[in-house]
Amino acid sequence: MNRASAPSDSPPTDEPSRTDAPTTDAAPADAPTADAAPAGPASADAIDLDAIHRDLDGVEAALTRLDDGTYWSDESTGAPLSDELLSADPTARRSGD
Repeated sequence: MNRASAPSDSPPTDEPSRTDAPTTDAAPADAPTADAAPAGPASADAIDLDAIHRDLDGVEAALTRLDDGTYWSDESTGAPLSDELLSADPTARRSGD
């Protein structure tokens, strides 16, 4: 006779059988799934592309002004920009920036 189909001689218990036990390979309910979308702009690691574009535009403008010889002058008034200002913000275009 097949051992698996033989009636059990042991008394019934309240413990779950092996088939009733939860599997250990299941992911926790709060774990991200493989098809989960990446974090959106609200996450702490979000990249602000608009800010990057503004920074690059400022660098390009500074390089153009350097080529034109106007880098050290306020673009509105023509007054000289201080070395301290340009050291703190190399893309500054006005003394009030």
